[in-house]
Amino acid sequence: MIVDDHALVRETWSFILKTFPDIGEVYECSSGGEAIESAGSLKPDVILMDINMEPVSGIEATREIMRLYPGIKIIGVSTHAERYYVRGMFAAGAGGYVTKNSSMAEMITAIRTVANGECFLCAELGELPLLEAQAH
Repeated sequence: MIVDDHALVRETWSFILKTFPDIGEVYECSSGGEAIESAGSLKPDVILMDINMEPVSGIEATREIMRLYPGIKIIGVSTHAERYYVRGMFAAGAGGYVTKNSSMAEMITAIRTVANGECFLCAELGELPLLEAQAH
């Protein structure tokens, strides 16, 4: 499931992800609230969650989805590479974080890694200690 308040971002990632047979169905949500509502019925394996959305941020939506559906894996997606946002997403229950500067290959790797229950941080984030980020 792709959650982003920008239609072009959702549509582009949806188009790209549908070219990978192992990715499966791809759903789109335009807000954190819609993602919370849809997660239970759609039961996605992995959610790509934009962080900066109103009125429900990606961090708030992640926290609520993890509370209601702890089996769903979530990857934070943002233009922000600041550790504050990364820590916020991991504290909310995300298993990965990529910036919008990430390549298609890096995003696919992130999805596959998080789907397998492992943590993923994109290369742009450098050496943020995973153990610190995982302490959620």
